[in-house]
Amino acid sequence: MKYVLFLGDGMADYPIPELHGKTPLMAAKKPAMDGIARRGRTGLFRTIEPDMMTGSAIANMSVLGYNATELFHGTEGRGVLEAASLGIELGENDLAMRVNLICIEEGKIRSHSSGHISNEEAHALIRDAHSHFQSWNIQLHPGLSYRHVMIYPGGEFRLECFPPHDHVGSPWRDLAIRPMTPTGQATADLLNRLVEESQALFENHPVNQNRRNQGQQPANSLWPWAPGKKPRMRTLPERFGISGAAITAVDLVKGLAIYAGMIPITVPGATGLYDTNYEGKADYALKALEEVDFVYIHVEAPDEAGHEQDLALKIRCIEDLDRRLIQRILDGIENKGWETTFAVLPDHPTPIASGNHTREPVPVAIFAPGQQADSVDRYDEESVKSGSLGMLSGSQFIETFFNRKEIIP
Repeated sequence: MKYVLFLGDGMADYPIPELHGKTPLMAAKKPAMDGIARRGRTGLFRTIEPDMMTGSAIANMSVLGYNATELFHGTEGRGVLEAASLGIELGENDLAMRVNLICIEEGKIRSHSSGHISNEEAHALIRDAHSHFQSWNIQLHPGLSYRHVMIYPGGEFRLECFPPHDHVGSPWRDLAIRPMTPTGQATADLLNRLVEESQALFENHPVNQNRRNQGQQPANSLWPWAPGKKPRMRTLPERFGISGAAITAVDLVKGLAIYAGMIPITVPGATGLYDTNYEGKADYALKALEEVDFVYIHVEAPDEAGHEQDLALKIRCIEDLDRRLIQRILDGIENKGWETTFAVLPDHPTPIASGNHTREPVPVAIFAPGQQADSVDRYDEESVKSGSLGMLSGSQFIETFFNRKEIIP
């Protein structure tokens, strides 16, 4: 048996007045997703429990049946996963954090991505910031576009931080990092000073002077968040006896794949945005399935459209995912004659109305050969409520998808 999981990051949403009460998933033309629902079983999946932060790291870990609260001690943990994706080996006492290059204007966060700054521009800024803050015992590692990683040996990880994509338009000084324990005060103070000093460092940086001259947003502040320490995770082969690969343009999912014992696959032209290489992701997935049992295909584009509060773009991203990636894989697997289980779901909603992640349960559809379908014939937030899977939580989704219980050591 082969297994293919399609994850459209953030594609769940709320009913939208402009769509006459429909969600983007309800309005989009997506015959491949609807076909998986029609031939399979559907339901809802609570990927983010009430006491968890609404982060993609937590949600994607839930999809694979990991308890993020247990592994990351109540923190978001994204920085740890992104460090792994960049090949950074963490020490036992290293604090790892995600760092965004953000745009601040008139004392407020204007953009979590500085207008999706280019890799070349971002690397120049991070390189200079790394040199500047080395004397603070802080290491900055360049990632993709606005997404980077910070390592602070000996730093306290129990910190309350504020993801910038959830606070666009908010005064940045109101979002200072706060210690969750008395021992974290020194770390919080240092990181808050880093944010202020980075703004002075970047204000007249040649990269930002050039961006302003071209009418683009300056990347004028570092923004650390998602603290964590190295977790100990059992791999998917250890848990289920299944080999796997992951295809994504997002470092946190790549890092999760590494910790979960999957092979991370880089696809040329995969950007994490609406212009990603959907066909390339499909073709690389089909190639990977010649060697492994399971492929986890993550597409970031709907989430970014949600953060931008761009309704037309979000619908387009859902339709591109359906037509250019999911249908291509369905056709390719049919040609190869592989017996295959498919699933489609988001990790969390990213509603157009707010542009932020939320914690509502997400719609799930699973097709497995030989299993009886339920009566649902469309894939969307409302239709799946009558599905036979009901409300899933914890490791129920991944155990249902693989049709086996986790191996207990």
